[in-house]
Amino acid sequence: MSTESSIELIEQDTLPGADFEGYLHGSTVSVMFERFDRDGVGPRLHRHPYTETFVLRSGRALFRVGDDEVVAVGGQILVAPAGTPHKFTVIGPEVYEALHVHANDRFVTEWLE
Repeated sequence: MSTESSIELIEQDTLPGADFEGYLHGSTVSVMFERFDRDGVGPRLHRHPYTETFVLRSGRALFRVGDDEVVAVGGQILVAPAGTPHKFTVIGPEVYEALHVHANDRFVTEWLE
């Protein structure tokens, strides 16, 4: 039995742009830590060659995934399938906080607008 530890503990505030890119740490996923405190903000339409999972902690946003639109709120999880165009817009008044989990060790984004 090995007594060496392979644990890597990372301070979130040391991450560039508060984004965790897995390949830098031997992980197969990447995570964006999002926080928006005003209405109307969010990314332009884009897609990834892998699944993106949105874990909403608080607030709410209008998501467009493919041809569908839905309002997601804190406590819900939304999945955008690989290759599907998607975007969201924060619709407050609560602060939007979420983890955006990218099923890839690097962020790969194709901007569509």
